[in-house]
Amino acid sequence: MRSLLSLMLAAILVVPCFTVQALNLKIATFAPDGTKWMQELRSGSEEIEKRTGGRVTIKLYPGGTMGSDRVVLRKIRAGQLQGGALTSGALAEIFPDGQIYSLPMIFHSYDELDYVRTRMDKKIAQGIEDRGFVTFGFTDGGFAYLMSSAKVQVIDDLKNQKIWVPEGDDISRAMFETLAAPTLPLPLTDVLTGLQTGLISTIACPPTAAIALQWHTKVKYLTDVPTLSVFGALAIDKKFFSSMAPADQAIVREVMERVYSEMNRLTRIEDNAARDALRKQGIVFVTMPPEEITKLRVAADQTIQRLSTQGVISTTLLKELRTYLDTFRHSHPAAH
Repeated sequence: MRSLLSLMLAAILVVPCFTVQALNLKIATFAPDGTKWMQELRSGSEEIEKRTGGRVTIKLYPGGTMGSDRVVLRKIRAGQLQGGALTSGALAEIFPDGQIYSLPMIFHSYDELDYVRTRMDKKIAQGIEDRGFVTFGFTDGGFAYLMSSAKVQVIDDLKNQKIWVPEGDDISRAMFETLAAPTLPLPLTDVLTGLQTGLISTIACPPTAAIALQWHTKVKYLTDVPTLSVFGALAIDKKFFSSMAPADQAIVREVMERVYSEMNRLTRIEDNAARDALRKQGIVFVTMPPEEITKLRVAADQTIQRLSTQGVISTTLLKELRTYLDTFRHSHPAAH
């Protein structure tokens, strides 16, 4: 009996003791705290922690506290962060075609955008993953409009403005170059200060973002022509993601894909509400004459062609996108 007890004790002592170490996902986002986007992200983070039994926890850094998109990307690559809610300009640093949905004037409506996205999202997500980052679906922030301290009704009015372009956003900068309009690149964190000091006088952003970031308090006019679709995605370092147990990876994917789908839905709802809110705040909506809109579209086409020739955007993927657009427009002639 004593011998049996000794053997059992020895067996216990030699069995390795496994401890499950919690993986803490540190994620930065420019979305201000208290917004519906942040509420959705927090809710999803709490669900992930609960369903993984605490094996995966998520720490969110809202409001741009971790710096601009470029800074966040550097911190992810340095291991200081594991992920970030990145805009298309930062996604382009990972995968150049990650910004293809934000080409100027290419979409005329959400219906067109949705038609293309259902056919191309997976391909773009795979391109990003092949370069070391896992995504959970894209969310559009709405269509961007020019907002300014002085009225912009014709293209020549832009030549007298000091126009902000996001740091690293080659597409917006190229479009304004085509229009011979002066630009100043700044990180998102510096835009409000730039408007307050007069360093910049014109921005292009969705109404929802202008309100959330308080930029609308420093402009007087909105030129009512959608210039481009603003896009983003939650990108997580693939090596870190792969260190999770497969079951935990599945939970994170399921929850975050649902969160991003809901955020996309909320954007559509809030877009019209934000436009109404801007009107109530006294922002004047400026109608651009049809011939000026035509000039904008011509300039946009020239810009896109130049970007494609320079290799900024894949010629193959651009052709695929335009094919889908042509198909949609031929079957919905009244929609554009």
